[in-house]
Amino acid sequence: MLLGRIFTQRISCIRRTQLSYLQIRLSCHFGSTSAISNEAKVDSEEDFAYADVPRPGPTWQRKPYPTPMKVLIRRAKEEKKARQENPCRVLEHAPENGLLVPDLIEVAHQVYNARESLLHGLSKLVDGEEAIPVKKCRFCTEVHIGQLGHEIRSCEGPKCGSRSSNHVWGRGGIRDVVGFPYCYHLYDRVGKPRVGHKERFGVKRLPAIVELCIQAGLHLEDYPTKRRTKPVYSIEGRIVDFEPEEDKNAFTGNNFDSAREVLPIILDGDRLDVAGTISELSARTLQSWLDMRSGATKLMKKYTVITCGYCPEVQVGPKGHKVRMCKATKHQFRAGLHAWQEATIDDLIRPNYVWHVRDLDGPPLANELKRYYGKAPAIVELCVQAGAPVPKEYRSMMRLDVVPPDHDEYDLVA
Repeated sequence: MLLGRIFTQRISCIRRTQLSYLQIRLSCHFGSTSAISNEAKVDSEEDFAYADVPRPGPTWQRKPYPTPMKVLIRRAKEEKKARQENPCRVLEHAPENGLLVPDLIEVAHQVYNARESLLHGLSKLVDGEEAIPVKKCRFCTEVHIGQLGHEIRSCEGPKCGSRSSNHVWGRGGIRDVVGFPYCYHLYDRVGKPRVGHKERFGVKRLPAIVELCIQAGLHLEDYPTKRRTKPVYSIEGRIVDFEPEEDKNAFTGNNFDSAREVLPIILDGDRLDVAGTISELSARTLQSWLDMRSGATKLMKKYTVITCGYCPEVQVGPKGHKVRMCKATKHQFRAGLHAWQEATIDDLIRPNYVWHVRDLDGPPLANELKRYYGKAPAIVELCVQAGAPVPKEYRSMMRLDVVPPDHDEYDLVA
């Protein structure tokens, strides 16, 4: 019996070694072909990558952090250690030291000009003679681009259960196509970065994208801001400014002459009125929107933009305001204060996704076929319906290569 067991164990060990050797030879033989197939698969995925619309999380949950929490904790520890080693130091890097970033002054002007061009084009596309119809639900924030509103049951407004979640469509406007959240204007973003609750009625509010451009170097007479010639000091974490008062007054009047020479602000309507067809106007409007988003992304890498983790409030500056106006989840535990965190480009410029319509004159979108329909930002859908080419980054999201079945065929499709 003992010899039999030893013999069977020996045979099984030999078989395992032979199988492992055979697997190694097969992997070496077919390794190159599998690598080639993997590379071809990656290339095909890059060419035909499907990107779905990001779904918003539940209202009772906090927004995801763009930067991981471990990275934020490590940065805070490094800053604390630097303050302990050198309590009194001069801040060297802009814009933390109160100075402007020279390379981003022109970008700020380009973003502001792109926003002006975008609003001008939207006024023609939404309210002009050849306007594209824009529909908005009366009970929720749903927006639709087309002659007839869609029949997809996605309404979450008041008494939506009595309507089987069907939308009640009305006429929409420019604010429904693209959204610019408002924030408080900061005269001194380094010396006084917060707005108190009692100061909420004495501080002007303006679109956050305009405030970002102002802090990056844009000059607007209605929104004065403080410009510095010397960096500020950090004494035990507190910002101290030793710049003389006469230098401040002298610099405030001529702080933006050089920036105006870099790129003038386009405010004249005659310069925006360019003759052309509706398709050319839509193409220019769509390009302005893409330029504005790309420029704002560059500015956000240097200038801090924060948002509330539970509501859509946005503030441009190193710190959030202290106005008790949050009415989202768990606001009672925060006494109405916002739960500030890092913002994304979608928080600064809301895309407002809508369903893509292949034919404006066709039948409305059916609820049974919603899995075959694509989505796109409202401004992209509006410009595409007006004749603009589809941008590459939104082709997969709009599902242009998907052919939806007919109403009598959807139950036959797997």
